[in-house]
Amino acid sequence: MTATTPSRRKLTLNDIADLRAYERERPDFRARVIEIKRRRRIEMGTFVTVMFENRDTMRLQVQEMARVEKTITDAGIQEELDAYNPLIPEPGQLCATLFIELTSDESMREWLPRLVGIERSVVVRLADGSEIRGAVDPVHASQLTRSEVTAAVHYMTFDFTPEQVQSFGYGTVVLAIDHPAYREEIELAQTTVDELLKDLRPDPD
Repeated sequence: MTATTPSRRKLTLNDIADLRAYERERPDFRARVIEIKRRRRIEMGTFVTVMFENRDTMRLQVQEMARVEKTITDAGIQEELDAYNPLIPEPGQLCATLFIELTSDESMREWLPRLVGIERSVVVRLADGSEIRGAVDPVHASQLTRSEVTAAVHYMTFDFTPEQVQSFGYGTVVLAIDHPAYREEIELAQTTVDELLKDLRPDPD
């Protein structure tokens, strides 16, 4: 893909149904994406979840935002696309949302200051020994990251070399958090590995 060739993975205005059309397809579409999310959602310890995003999860996000806000203009929909398209991975890439799911003011006061930097502490470990650490977009970091307290939601990108993409399909894949205050790791199920390989591998011609 050259710099002037638009990505086939990113959403365009033509991919977003208007409100009436979306209402007709919504039950079946939501059910399908919920099943996709089930394979892509990784619980890390007691209150951190990592969701690996793709085109379907982001289309659902845009459609639901438009539905709630009753957005009907192309300009309004384009704003949503501009916000969420960066979370659709290109080949050789994984994109994820990290949620810190705290349910009380007390727990937020305790943990959000302790978890500063967690968005830079998520690592994919492959069977060949290589590690791919998640990176945070600088604009996102400037908006959500503070030196004294972290945000409850973070967006991350994992960039793989072609060799790492090849290795991803063989042997175990581990997702780890190596933050000093929150260390967790989990071996990904084969259904999740298969799902993420769809993101990593080149699109068919």
